[in-house]
Amino acid sequence: MRPLQPVRGTQDLLPEAARRHRQVSETARATAGLYGFLEMATPIFEFTEVFARPIGEHTDIVAKEMYTFTDRGGEEVTLRPENTAGVVNRR
Repeated sequence: MRPLQPVRGTQDLLPEAARRHRQVSETARATAGLYGFLEMATPIFEFTEVFARPIGEHTDIVAKEMYTFTDRGGEEVTLRPENTAGVVNRR
């Protein structure tokens, strides 16, 4: 059995790194607020058509970069590959 390691491309934010990350995020949030931008958060997964329709169903992003699965209710859902489609669909 191999030792547990973070998934490739990810890392844990230990206390000092988490503090710096929070500071950068808070500074960005405050700066954006000065210019009238508001924060929004979208779900980590959505119905697949939210992502597949705007970028085309037969692109490399859809084929190679999206993790899609069928949920217990039989709906096809996808982990958010990027945030643009989820934000634009709510405007």
